[in-house]
Amino acid sequence: MNDLQSLPLNDLHVELGARMVPFAGYSMPVQYTAGVMKEHLHTREAAGLFDVSHMGQVLLRGENPARAFEALMPVDVVGLKEGRQRYGLLTDDTGGILDDLMFSNRGDHLFTVVNAACKADDIAHMRAAMPGVEVEEVTDRALLALQGPRAQAVLAALAPEVADMRFMDVRTVALCGAECWVSRSGYTGEDGYEISVPADSAETLARALLDHPDTLPIGLGARDSLRLEAGLCLYGHDIDTTTTPVEAGLQWAIQKVRRAGGDRAGGFPGADRILKQLAEGAERKRVGLRPQGRAPMREGVPLFAGEAATDPVGTITSGAFGPTVQAPVAMGYLPIDLAAQGTIISAELRGRRAPVEVAPLPFTPANFKR
Repeated sequence: MNDLQSLPLNDLHVELGARMVPFAGYSMPVQYTAGVMKEHLHTREAAGLFDVSHMGQVLLRGENPARAFEALMPVDVVGLKEGRQRYGLLTDDTGGILDDLMFSNRGDHLFTVVNAACKADDIAHMRAAMPGVEVEEVTDRALLALQGPRAQAVLAALAPEVADMRFMDVRTVALCGAECWVSRSGYTGEDGYEISVPADSAETLARALLDHPDTLPIGLGARDSLRLEAGLCLYGHDIDTTTTPVEAGLQWAIQKVRRAGGDRAGGFPGADRILKQLAEGAERKRVGLRPQGRAPMREGVPLFAGEAATDPVGTITSGAFGPTVQAPVAMGYLPIDLAAQGTIISAELRGRRAPVEVAPLPFTPANFKR
C-alpha cells in the first residue's frame, strides 16, 4: 500500500471508515461502513457519491483536434456538438479495443476521460498518433461521480442550473466556489453527474454533497455490481485487445457516418475487420448470463455447450450477485449459435457443472435523463 498513489480525498475516505485497497496503482475505497449491498441499493434508490479521481483526465487542443482524434476511433468525433459528450473506443490495427473512454466537445478543445489502468498508454498513443495536437494530462483535478435518482436534487441544491442538463450534456458550473466541469453521465445505469473539480476544492465539494441526507459515499465494490447490473463493460475484463466492438455488442457506439457508405467511413485502426463484422456479423458475442441458483459465478468460470461437453466454448468475464435483481448475474462471450436469449448452457463451478441461461442485457433498466 505504501507504493500506491493517493487520491486527493484519501483522508476523507479514511475518516468515513472506508476500507482501502490497491486498484490500478491507487489506494481506493472498496466499501464504507454501510457495506457493498447497502451502498449498491442506496445508489439505485437515492444518491451515491463515488471518487473516481484515479481515472485519466486529458485535454486535446490544437488545429482541429476532433478530426485527429476521430482517426483513432470508429466513432463520430467531428460531428459532436459543443456542450455534448460521447462514448468512444480506441482500437488497434486488428480491431481490438485499446480502451473505452468518454469525450466531450468544449468549444476550442476536447476533454476526455480514460481508464486508470490504461491512461499512460492512452496518452502515449494519442501523442504519437496526433502530432499536431497538444495532449495535456490534467493532474490537478479530482473526479467525482454523483449517481442515482436523487442525484439531480442533490446537485441542484448547490447549482440549480444542472437540473436543465440532459443525458450527455456537459457544462462548466460553479460548485462551492470552484469551477467544475460537469457532465450528466455515469457508469451505473442511473441518472447522475460526473464532476471534474480542482483538487484543492474537492473535499469542500464532497462534504457539501455528503451533507445532503440522500447521499452516501460509495466504494469500488458497489460501483462494480452497479455497472454489471447495467450491462456495462469493464475494460480489461469484458473488453480488451482480443475483443472487437462488434463482438462486445458495442456497435451502437459506431455512428452511421463511420460505417460503410457513410460520409467518413473507415479510416480508423482495424477498420477492415470491424466494418466486415458490422456487415456480416461476428462469430461470437458478449451476452448476459443468469446462473440458475444462488451462487455467483465470477470472472474466469468456463462455459460449455452442455453438461457433458468437454471443451469450453466461452468464459465469464464479469460476475457477481446482483443486489437489485436479488440473483447472480454475469456476462461473457459465446459463439453466435449459443448466444440467443433463453439458451441454456453449462458452467463449471467448484468442480461441478451448473446450468446458466443466456439473458438480455441490461439486467436492470437504464434511468438516464433523456
